Amino acid sequence: MGLLTEGSPLSWEETKALSEHVRHHGVIQFINLYRRLRDRQGDVLKWGDEGLGRLNLENVYLHLHESERKTTLSTPDRNSNPDLLRRLAGLFVPHQFPQVSLNTQCPSPVSPGESQHPVSLTSFPSVPHQFPQVSLNTQCPSPVSPGESQHPVSLTSFPRLGASGFTDPPAVPTPNSGASRSLFFPDEAIFPGHPRFKTLTRNIRERRGSKVAINIPGTFTRDSPSHCMDKNTPTPFKEDLRAVGDEGQSDWAARADHVYMDAMGFGMGCCCLQLTFQACNIEEARTLYDQLTPLCPIMVHPSYDSSTLSCELQGTLVVTVYVCVLKLALTAASPLYRGYVTDVDARWDVISGSVDCRTEEERGLKPLGNYKFRIPKSRYDSIDSYLSPHGDQFNDVPVLYDEAIYQQLRAADIDHLLAQHVAHLFIRDTVSLFSEKIHQDDTEDTDHFENIQSTNWQTMRFKPPPPHSSIGWRVEFRPCEVQITDFENAAIVCFVVLLTRVILSYQLNFIIPISKVDDNMKRAQKRDAVLNEKFWFRKNITTCVSPPEATSCCQTSDTDLYTSLSVNHIINGKKGEFPGLIPLINSYLSGMDVDADTHCTIQQYLKLIQRRAAGDLHTTASWIRDFVQTHPDYKQDSVVSDLINYDLLSRIHGVQSGDVSCPELLGTSLKSKTQENIPAAMERAESH
Repeated sequence: MGLLTEGSPLSWEETKALSEHVRHHGVIQFINLYRRLRDRQGDVLKWGDEGLGRLNLENVYLHLHESERKTTLSTPDRNSNPDLLRRLAGLFVPHQFPQVSLNTQCPSPVSPGESQHPVSLTSFPSVPHQFPQVSLNTQCPSPVSPGESQHPVSLTSFPRLGASGFTDPPAVPTPNSGASRSLFFPDEAIFPGHPRFKTLTRNIRERRGSKVAINIPGTFTRDSPSHCMDKNTPTPFKEDLRAVGDEGQSDWAARADHVYMDAMGFGMGCCCLQLTFQACNIEEARTLYDQLTPLCPIMVHPSYDSSTLSCELQGTLVVTVYVCVLKLALTAASPLYRGYVTDVDARWDVISGSVDCRTEEERGLKPLGNYKFRIPKSRYDSIDSYLSPHGDQFNDVPVLYDEAIYQQLRAADIDHLLAQHVAHLFIRDTVSLFSEKIHQDDTEDTDHFENIQSTNWQTMRFKPPPPHSSIGWRVEFRPCEVQITDFENAAIVCFVVLLTRVILSYQLNFIIPISKVDDNMKRAQKRDAVLNEKFWFRKNITTCVSPPEATSCCQTSDTDLYTSLSVNHIINGKKGEFPGLIPLINSYLSGMDVDADTHCTIQQYLKLIQRRAAGDLHTTASWIRDFVQTHPDYKQDSVVSDLINYDLLSRIHGVQSGDVSCPELLGTSLKSKTQENIPAAMERAESH
C-alpha cells in the first residue's frame, strides 16, 4: 500500500502546486539516508511483515444471502467502530507471533487493499540447516458481530465488483460527483478509515484529466479462442453506458468487445500476495532485486495491452484482498470482472489501469507542452532497469529519468545504476499530500521520498531502511495473485523464500535483457499462459563463483545465453537445457539438516507448484472459469449472474474452510505437519 500518513489531505490543485517541493526534498532525503546507511552490514535475511518482510493475507467479507441466492460485499461506513477502521487501514502495531509460522490472524473482515494483518517476522539465518518451518494458518475472528451469512473469503477479485447492487449496504454510483465519478463503483465502497484512499482516487482522476479507462478483452472478442463459448453475446459487444449516466466520456473510452471499468476501486478491489525480504546489505538487496525480476512474469499472468488501460491503487476498495508474491502466470486467479467472463486470468492490467494518472501529453496523445516527459507505462507496471553491476549490461531499453535529479544524485556519490533508478521514479508527481507533512527535516525524515517511492507500484520495489530503525535494506516482490486456500498461499511463499536462498547460496544468475522481461510480461497476460506460452529464460545460470553442488545440476551452453521455455520447463526442468527451479531447490534442501515433518510439508508445497506448472492441476483462474461456463444457469452470454456468483463463492468458501474437497485444484495431500512453535533444539541452537 505504501505510506499511510495521518493528517488533512490537500486538494489536487494544492498538491500539484507542491509537486516540485516534494520532489526536491524527497531527493535530498534519499541522499541523506543513503549516506548514513550505505555501509550498513550484517542484517539477517528476514521476511514476514511490512517492515522486514511482508505477507498481506486479507479476505473479502461476503454476505451470502441464501434465500435470495445472491452474494454481496460488506462495506463499513464512517460510523463503523474507529478501532476497526484503524485496523483495517493497517494503522496498528502488529502483534509478533511465533517466529516460525505465518500466522495471519486477521483482525478485520474487510480489507482496504494493502492493509497489513499481523504476521510473524520469520527470519532465514545464513546457516542453511537452520531453515525454519513454514506454515500458514488463517484464523479470522471478526471484530464485528457477523451474521450467519457473513464469511471472510480469500479471493483475488469479487466477480461482480461494479455490477448492480454488489455492496451491502446498497450504494449507488454518482457519475457526476464524488471522488471516483464512476458509472459502476460507488464512493461508499472506498475505504473510509483513512483519507488517503479517496484522496488518491480523486487526485489520480484529476491529474489524468479524465476518469481512468480500463478495458479488458472478453471471451466474446472475435479472435478469442473461446468465442464459441459465448455465442449468445451480442457481436460486437458494446454497452449502452448512457443508460447508467454517461455523458459521452466513458462511451468514447470504452472499447468494443471489452469489459470497461472506470474507477481506481476496480484495481484496489483486487488481491495479491506481497513478500518483502530484508537483505544483509545494500549489495545483496540489489542482487535479489535483479535476480527475482525475470521470474515475475512466470507467475503473474495478467491481461492485455497496458496502453489501453489506466491504473490501480491498492487500498481504495474497502473490501479488497491484497497478497502479492512470486510470479503471475502460475498464480492466475481472476478471470471475472464486473460480472463478465473475460479472456484474461489475472488482475495485473486492471491494477495498472486503475492508477494510470498520466496526462494526454504523457501518454503521447498530445504534444508535450505542460509536462516534461512522454511516459510509456503506468505508475503500476514492470520495472525498467536492473540495479546490480551484473544487470547493467542487460539494461537494453532506454530508461526515462529526470536528468537534473540524476546529476544531483551522482554529485552526491551515488552510483549510476541507483541514481538512474531514483531519477526514474521521480519523473512522477506526488498524488497524495497532507498539510501536516509539507515541511520536514530532510536530515531526519523520509516522508517526501517515500511519497514518490511508494506510489511507483512496480513488479519489484527496492526499499531503503527507515530512518532510525533496526530494519535493513529490503526488496519487495509484488506480482502474484492470492489463492483460495491457506495451503496454496503457503506453498507460494515457501517456494519464493526457498528460491531466494538458492539464488544467494548457489550464486546463480537469472538475469536476461529488460526487453525480454517486458516481452515475457506481454506473453504472461494471455489466457492459460501457464500452459500455452513460452517465456525467455536464461540457460547458463551458474557463475564463476557457484559452488560444485550448483554446477553439478546445471547444464552450460556455449551458444545461446537464453531460450524460450514453458512454465513447466522453468519450474520442473528440461533435460539438456534447464535444470528447473524446483530441482534446484531440492538440491539445496538435500544439504540441509531438516526434520522429517518439515521436509514432508515443504515437499507437499513444492509438489503443488510442480503440478500447477505441468498442467496436472488447474490454476485458480481456469478452475473459476470452468465453474462458471459449466454452471446450469450460464447462458453462454459471458454474464456471471447473481445465482452463478452465489454458487461460485459458496463453493470457494467451502473449499477454503475444508468442507468441500477440490482435487482438480489442490490435489489430494493438503496436511501440514509443521508446528506453530520453534523446535526446542533449534531454539537453543539459535540462542548461542
